[in-house]
Amino acid sequence: MSESSAKKKNPKGRRVGLVIVHTGNGKGKTTAAIGTAFRAVGVGFKVKMIQFIKGSWDYGELHSAQKLGNFEIVPMGEGFTWETKNRDRDTAVAWKTWEACRAAIEENRHDLLIFDEINNAIQYGYLDISVVIDALEKKPPEMHVILTGRDAHPDLIDVADLVTEMREIKHPFHRGIYAQRGIEY
Repeated sequence: MSESSAKKKNPKGRRVGLVIVHTGNGKGKTTAAIGTAFRAVGVGFKVKMIQFIKGSWDYGELHSAQKLGNFEIVPMGEGFTWETKNRDRDTAVAWKTWEACRAAIEENRHDLLIFDEINNAIQYGYLDISVVIDALEKKPPEMHVILTGRDAHPDLIDVADLVTEMREIKHPFHRGIYAQRGIEY
């Protein structure tokens, strides 16, 4: 546990912003973050999710967020970066997306921010982990931040208050069943 995490206290009636990481090879990281967003909106929080991989797709969570209100999803990616051959472009997209994340922290207009698939961008070397950690350590004290994606960096795990690892035990893809609307997107 980092020194800053060890110092956090929860005085009665006061919110203490958490850094939450959903990682691992199993399905459910983004889904868990959206579940938290659903709960947060239910108690009046303003929520913003910035997505590093999803781009111009049409998927269910976009429609649900619009219906909920107080839940904004900003897809900024260009699809699965492991399928591209242009590392420079992927790096530029990741940094542009990170700048939106950093600005959202600094603007302090949301109670909960979700940086979807940021762990992947860090793991691929598109983002510098020290820049991300610096911004998290300077976030407003009542702001919650969730970071999702496989292979969370050990330094990120160290500064987080809550880390959950999704572990794949069985997946329909291994039986030839591809991603389905309403389940995976």
